[in-house]
Amino acid sequence: MSPRLVLLGPPASGKGTQGRRLAEELGLSYIGTGALLRSAVEEGTELGKQAEPILARGEYLPDSLMWPIMADWLEHQQGGWVLDGFPRSVAQADFLDAWLAARELRLDAAIALEVPPDELLIRVSNRLECPECRWSGRPEDLNGAGRCPDCGGVAVPRADDTPSNFRSRLAEYQENTLPVVLRYEQAGLLHRFDATPDPGVVAKRLLDLVKSLISHGQAA
Repeated sequence: MSPRLVLLGPPASGKGTQGRRLAEELGLSYIGTGALLRSAVEEGTELGKQAEPILARGEYLPDSLMWPIMADWLEHQQGGWVLDGFPRSVAQADFLDAWLAARELRLDAAIALEVPPDELLIRVSNRLECPECRWSGRPEDLNGAGRCPDCGGVAVPRADDTPSNFRSRLAEYQENTLPVVLRYEQAGLLHRFDATPDPGVVAKRLLDLVKSLISHGQAA
């Protein structure tokens, strides 16, 4: 099983949590562009220096920065993968289509995680992230010592998780990424998915969905 999947959804819809779980369950590669960029900022890399002021405004990185990052990552993958945070725009979807077509590959499915805006805002105000391994979750998900359940690091609120940044990111999602959702829907690749329940419930249902797609030949 080596499907190539895209996870779409507004900020705090659970793309990072569910993308990592899904990739681990299916033995796929995973990239979360948001976590990758936050690591670059914290490490002070050249990419991080360029990304920091953009992320601080609650905006997405321009294509001129994202395309080289994704091209390099994709080139190093041997099997299937889960993309979280890419494509965020029609231009990025065009880039991904062209990259796949040049290698006689195809995208198997795009899954849109759907959560009401009020619930998203609650999640943002309650979200923690581990700077060591990029685990993301809620305070109640921490281990018995109050640390990251994956690596034991100290999970903290994300610096960009402010109400104003959330509203900015949500507006950008609605303007730039919803057209991508519609594009994949018109292509017959989209699967809308209710991501409102508890993360564990969502993870099981999402895994069942992808396994069903694989068994019916919609994802190979």
